[in-house]
Amino acid sequence: MALQATDSAVAAAAETDAAPRRDRLRFLRNGKTIVGLSILGVFVLLGIFGEMLAPYDPSARGEEIMASPSWDHPFGTTQTGQDIFSQILVGTRGVLVVGFVAAILATVLGVLIGVTAGYLGGFGDDALSSLSNIFLVIPGLPLIIIITSFLPETNDLTIAAVIGLTSWAWGARVLRAQTLSLRGRDYVQAARATGESTWRIIVFELLPNLTPVIATGFIGTVIFAVLSNITLAFIGIADISEWNWGTVLFWAQSNQALAQDAWWWFVPAGLCIALLGTSLALINYGIDEFINPRLRNDKTDRSVRMRVGFTPVLRDQPVTAVARDAAPTVPAQAPPAPDETVPDEPAPDEPAPDKSTKAAPDRSPRKDNPA
Repeated sequence: MALQATDSAVAAAAETDAAPRRDRLRFLRNGKTIVGLSILGVFVLLGIFGEMLAPYDPSARGEEIMASPSWDHPFGTTQTGQDIFSQILVGTRGVLVVGFVAAILATVLGVLIGVTAGYLGGFGDDALSSLSNIFLVIPGLPLIIIITSFLPETNDLTIAAVIGLTSWAWGARVLRAQTLSLRGRDYVQAARATGESTWRIIVFELLPNLTPVIATGFIGTVIFAVLSNITLAFIGIADISEWNWGTVLFWAQSNQALAQDAWWWFVPAGLCIALLGTSLALINYGIDEFINPRLRNDKTDRSVRMRVGFTPVLRDQPVTAVARDAAPTVPAQAPPAPDETVPDEPAPDEPAPDKSTKAAPDRSPRKDNPA
């Protein structure tokens, strides 16, 4: 018996350890997350090895002018003979660098300001909340354009720093609201009662519970930073000598590619922007479904659930010969004859009729009989 108890305890412990592991892997089993991470992984590889994979120098001029897509030039050429496929490959790195560096900077500022304001409260909360409100009411993109136009050098890191320093306010407000709801929980109060320091409570008690919100804000900031970088390059604010997808669109618009029916000049860059945004959006959807169980649509879980108005009933099973022989035989009652009427049973509240008295026949004259 002791051995059986030990085995059952080990099995229960194994099931307990497997349940959190399944919950952790639920995010990676989501179809949206897999597709999003796959597309994003392809762009990351292109950003790392894009210069080595480019068949031509993106700035080198060639003899084939405004050539349509072919085996030598998969995305065609420009009016100066530059290979557009090489420009797309080389420009991928700049887009990803600006997007992720700006998102990291904005997320760090949002966490520091939002969590600190929500946990400390008082004058510090009022001051940091006022600062966040100021950055919220200022339009982000015009502010980025103004700051970038006054800078002497506008490389990728400079643009990423400007975008990150101007796009942290919304994430800080969300984290402040979440921190206000968490600081009154029992485990935070218990940590305070045991004498834990403020930074330890924030790092080990609050931040783990804020991780899904931080991840969602990070993905949203990456999308905003990528679009802002491409917009700055498209309108000519950024350095057009450094290749990215916005630079390709800038030269296509400047040379009237649409009027010349050179669709291959701007369509590949637009598709890359759309695919990158789609991948980040799918990852964001996967995070939302991982956080909120109501959004999950796990088709692998087919366990029976009781529903209102639904009663499970066993279906008629075929009776075997042995069970039929073992069952007692009950004579079936014959149905009543056509002329024989079955008396109705009296209701519980009504008295039984007296059989000794017979009802008198109705001798009233009929209307159709004058006698």
